[in-house]
Amino acid sequence: MPLSPTERKRQTKTNWKKILRSLGPGLVTGASDDDPSGIATYSQAGAQFGYATLWTALFTFPMMAAIQAMCARIGLVTSKGLTVTLKNHYPKPVLYLMLLFGFPAITLNIGSDIQSMGAVAHMLYPGIPETVYCVSVTAILMFVIIQFSYRKLAAILKWLCLSLLLYILVPFMVEQDWSEVLKGAFIPQIQFNKAFLAILVGILGTTISPYLFFWQATMEAEDIAHKRKKVVVDKQILDNMKLDVNLGMALSNLVMFFIILTAGAVLYKAGIRQIDTVDQAAKALEPLAGKLTYLIFTIGVIGTGFLAIPVLAGAQSYMLAETFGWKAGLDKKFPQAKGFYISIVVSLLVGLSLNFVGITPIQALIYTAILYGLTAPVLIAIILHIANNKSIMGEHTNSRLSNVLGVITLVVMTAAAVGLLYFQFV
Repeated sequence: MPLSPTERKRQTKTNWKKILRSLGPGLVTGASDDDPSGIATYSQAGAQFGYATLWTALFTFPMMAAIQAMCARIGLVTSKGLTVTLKNHYPKPVLYLMLLFGFPAITLNIGSDIQSMGAVAHMLYPGIPETVYCVSVTAILMFVIIQFSYRKLAAILKWLCLSLLLYILVPFMVEQDWSEVLKGAFIPQIQFNKAFLAILVGILGTTISPYLFFWQATMEAEDIAHKRKKVVVDKQILDNMKLDVNLGMALSNLVMFFIILTAGAVLYKAGIRQIDTVDQAAKALEPLAGKLTYLIFTIGVIGTGFLAIPVLAGAQSYMLAETFGWKAGLDKKFPQAKGFYISIVVSLLVGLSLNFVGITPIQALIYTAILYGLTAPVLIAIILHIANNKSIMGEHTNSRLSNVLGVITLVVMTAAAVGLLYFQFV
């Protein structure tokens, strides 16, 4: 029997409430992937090759969603972070190798993001030196991460996800050839030259980053720990997790698509082919696309930085705390988890110090890409093994589709790692 208009309205409202309740770690993880460093990479892709790399947003989505869903399921089933699972079930050298490569990569990423936020803030108000902005950003982040509880911080991060929506507006504010856009989105174009292949490797390294694997698993475990009653992982919980992860990765890739589209429509067509930093992208946009487009782009950079840096610093500190058995948790006060919070402070300060030692954002981005590129294939292989290990996952091992997508991701990221090394030495 057909539903009445009132019943349909009520049903629609119920469905939206269900979706909103499901949003959590997956949304924040996906949104944090579009950090200022990522925005610089996507801007360069659009500036250098126009619409030719738009298809990568569709290509990487199922791979990202599959791997992040595996990490989320590991966190839900084990109620532990990925670091603890590695520590308990795999040789210690594997874990230490991940830490050896992961820590410098995350710290460089944090430094690059802080510098980028300082640069665009300085453009908005040049009267204050860029260094002052960088120090202020670092201080604000330290205060918020240490002072606020897990739930309050999680709520702040969810709201900061809205800053990504700014990038979806920008392409509609400039003239577009939508037939060319559709062609770039659905017909893969590959140019067999070093520059194009290098940007493809850069996009893969930026979208499928190892720190996201650790954050996703840990945040799912944290969410379970914060439930008022013991939670049994069932089909409903897993379905909610998949919805959350899929929406988070879809938002991440949608924003990536629109940033490439903006740069392709404005910078590429104007003959601007080299963009190394987000402030360069913003400066180039202003005279070509207008003041409002420029403002939206720069405000988006600051918003995504405030979203991504706590995820980067938090992921690193959880890895360290779980490795050495320290008390950890964003819900704990500083005296309860000193080692955990001190490691966050140190990572932020070291990241900030890059601004004073002459490492530019683009250099930090290159070093980060190399370190992420070397660790990603190894971690993906381990995640696949964990997700199929019945002694760890019980009845919640991978489906056939998850394994197919996981293997494809492993092959693609291994090829990207080889390509990354090739481009560095040739």
